[in-house]
Amino acid sequence: MARLVAVVMAAGQGTRMKSSTPKVLHDLCGWPLVRWPVEAAKAAGAERVVVVGGPDRALEGQLPEGVELAVQEQALGTGDAVRSAREHFGEGDTVVVLSGDVPLVTAEAIRALADAHARAGTPSTMATMVLPEPGAYGRVVRDAAGHVQRVVEAKTEGDATPEELEIREVNTGIYAFDGGRLSSALDRLTNDNAQSEYYLPDVLPLMGAVSAHVVDDPALTLGVNDRVDLARVREHAQRRIQDELGRAGVTIVQPASTSIDVTVRIGPDTTIEPGTVLKGDTTIGARCTIGPQTTIADSTLGDDVRAFHAYIVDSTAEDRVTIGPFVHLRGNTVLREGSKAGTFVEMKNSDVGAGSKVPHLSYLGDATVGANTNIAASTITANYDGTNKHRTTIGADVRTGVDTTFVAPVTVGDGAVIAAGSVVTDDVPADALAVARARQRNIDGYRRREG
Repeated sequence: MARLVAVVMAAGQGTRMKSSTPKVLHDLCGWPLVRWPVEAAKAAGAERVVVVGGPDRALEGQLPEGVELAVQEQALGTGDAVRSAREHFGEGDTVVVLSGDVPLVTAEAIRALADAHARAGTPSTMATMVLPEPGAYGRVVRDAAGHVQRVVEAKTEGDATPEELEIREVNTGIYAFDGGRLSSALDRLTNDNAQSEYYLPDVLPLMGAVSAHVVDDPALTLGVNDRVDLARVREHAQRRIQDELGRAGVTIVQPASTSIDVTVRIGPDTTIEPGTVLKGDTTIGARCTIGPQTTIADSTLGDDVRAFHAYIVDSTAEDRVTIGPFVHLRGNTVLREGSKAGTFVEMKNSDVGAGSKVPHLSYLGDATVGANTNIAASTITANYDGTNKHRTTIGADVRTGVDTTFVAPVTVGDGAVIAAGSVVTDDVPADALAVARARQRNIDGYRRREG
């Protein structure tokens, strides 16, 4: 069986995104655009994946491990882009050419094209689709017997005749080639066209017989030229991600109001409520309820976690944790098994022990809390002295009173009790009662004196 090599073209694709970020590096549900066809090619069994980038080398460091980068030194068209990758394929290879701005192509579609190419036995096979409004897609011109003769570009006026523009079968920009024949044909390309570019479809007549493989689902070949296209493609990508999760046992109550990155992993019997956004390197366990109106990024949640009306970034919640409503967790915060972060609580770089509760209206910054401790309402760890951050350590089975401030660095021993309204500046021994507030003094008749 021929070795499958994938060439992904990602250079010289225009500036219609109106952005300083190269088009193929724009985010699509957690991956840059170019990574989608790369991952599809790998899943299809490509032994070698080569991405063709521009001379600015903006793709360096942006590609998955094992993916090679070829550089197209000048933006001279798609044919020249593939020619820039020629050293990576050769005689006996099946070369599948993909586009970095066509992200929805699947491993199944790539494998089907490669198999169709092998069955046809022709030097080249092109994937085509039939569209009611073909726009600027290149038109597939067939002879009387139905064989592919050539592809006519339609990007600029004069590339195609009026009759050719009436053709509804179009080139998807996805091909399978015999590697040796492709390499030879690339040397014979000319740039006799309105844009003076070397068009890859022009190798087809140079290689001899051309077969066509019709793609039934046009969404697989949707391209991204601007941000409007990106939004349309994102809808399809979200549907694919959410459908896969649904088949794996995840309930998504309202898909249209939910956004889940392709990088997110969710266990079975978990329910995702409306208005939830799950991003980045996030893992959620089984039997959780996430949302409504919850954002989680780059975080890990265990099993049986409840998080609602919460914003969670770079944090961990172990099994049976409750988070919300109106909670902000950030900066490597850890909630241990069975703990709780309640209403209007913010935590940053803190570790809350198993079974401990921070029920409401509190801020824990740079704090360590032991197991089975209760942090009363309006408790603050004052972790910043104006120059440096300091840590507060609170032991197990501690009970704080409402409106308590811990001025770090300070340590509270196991079993201690903090009186309400205290400002704790010194360490508290285990099992002690700390009272750090002014004694109340009542002045009789004060109101009458005001008159």
